[in-house]
Amino acid sequence: MNKGQVDVDALIALATHKQMPLEDLITEIEAGVLTAYYETDAPKRQARASIDRETGEIVIWVPTFNELGERVSEDRDEPEGFARTATSTVRQVIKLKMRANNDAEIVGEFSASVGDVISGIVQQGRDPKMINVNLGKVEGRIPPQEQVPGEVYNHGDRIKCFVVEVKQGMKGPEIMLSRSHPALVKQLFALEVPEINDRIVEIMEVAREAGHRTKLAVRSHRAGVSPKGSLIGPMGSRANAVMEELHGEKIDIVDWSEDPAQFVAHALSPAKVTKVEIVDLATRSAKVTVPDYQLSLAIGKDGQNARLAARLTGWRIDIHPDTPTVPR
Repeated sequence: MNKGQVDVDALIALATHKQMPLEDLITEIEAGVLTAYYETDAPKRQARASIDRETGEIVIWVPTFNELGERVSEDRDEPEGFARTATSTVRQVIKLKMRANNDAEIVGEFSASVGDVISGIVQQGRDPKMINVNLGKVEGRIPPQEQVPGEVYNHGDRIKCFVVEVKQGMKGPEIMLSRSHPALVKQLFALEVPEINDRIVEIMEVAREAGHRTKLAVRSHRAGVSPKGSLIGPMGSRANAVMEELHGEKIDIVDWSEDPAQFVAHALSPAKVTKVEIVDLATRSAKVTVPDYQLSLAIGKDGQNARLAARLTGWRIDIHPDTPTVPR
């Protein structure tokens, strides 16, 4: 006879190992076999595929109808050579099911890492614009918009990345990573500073121009603990470790304040601020006065310091020297 066969004991062991319902697995196999049957030369209408739960025999059943169109019986249909096709289909369905199951496990595992930092090893890929990172079970990718301008990613380099998104794609799990995300700096400090994990010190705001400079606003929830000192660490060790991971990116750590004027003054560090006037609360506009010799430092190269301070505080900052130029 032209029979196909499934190893039921192997299916049971597989379902148990992967913690999936055996009946769901068998149902998917039957659906796959039926699809393969309808691709044969002369398939019968309204056929169904069945796997014997004890013997594992694969059977195609075709209904028989009387003159009134009533189903009266079912007969086997055994197309020549279909047993080999059915067996091959079973292997393919199981393989696809296992891949889908493994993908779901990976997506579930890495979804818990969204918003965190993860380590991996840079791998060479076909697309030179896309950076592949080996994360162990799967490769993550750093798209061009998440890369740091000027940063070089060499094959074999170990790097830390921020996990932006995890999803199931057409070809498997897709893990989008970032080296330019502002939260990367925040999470790198969390790895270095125990006080952050203990919730003694908190990073309130982050503003970053990746590859150049980052500003962090920090506060302490315990009297006597310096939030800036905690992030800087003994001899600057903690801040230096983060800057080394970011390939020398400059980091300004400033005190956060509920008082907007005070916060704006701190945010313009390392410049010294003489006075901050709140011009308009509704539009969050502030006028800042600095000593003449601090003006260029407050604004920064190409306006970077002022721009980051505005982004950090959420305020529009208008900087003026304390000795305004007298018009002729």
